[in-house]
Amino acid sequence: MTPEHRLALIRLLILLFVITLVVLIFVYRDRVSELASYGYAGVFLIAMISNATVLLPMPSVMVVFAMGAIFNPWLTAIFAGLGAAVGELSGYLLGFSGQGLAERSETLVRVSDWMVLNRKFSGLAILVMAAIPNPFFDLAGIAAGTLKIPVWRFLLSCAVGSIIKMMAFAFAGNQSIHWISHP
Repeated sequence: MTPEHRLALIRLLILLFVITLVVLIFVYRDRVSELASYGYAGVFLIAMISNATVLLPMPSVMVVFAMGAIFNPWLTAIFAGLGAAVGELSGYLLGFSGQGLAERSETLVRVSDWMVLNRKFSGLAILVMAAIPNPFFDLAGIAAGTLKIPVWRFLLSCAVGSIIKMMAFAFAGNQSIHWISHP
């Protein structure tokens, strides 16, 4: 088997894995909220599963909001942010495995071009995009995988940005309990 065929096979297997993962998460989405009973590990798992869905919104921030009212909001944000970063690897892997398909998407080409122009600051760009609540972060992950941005840089930037975003929701949930109990 030539190296090109081996790479194509690896990309196909990764693509099939990501598609299977997204379908399973979407099918069992109602059971995901039950993981909250496992404390911080549950928060991590919910964030990871919610962010592993590519282009199908499953907002983990609502769970983080609620768990921030129950648990320590700092730890809730950290566990949720780390889980979100690990979950976002599905978009990164999709971009890596489907480079030929990704090159045909006009929106993805724009995101990729912007990241190429700012390759030196691609980590900062990923961090900022992860920190802003938006359903389109998957495009940044796909672009990062397509551009072969080092996975460690993607994960680190995504984790820091996601922790910042989750911190806002965890503290908002924490403060909402005070507003309700002390009108």
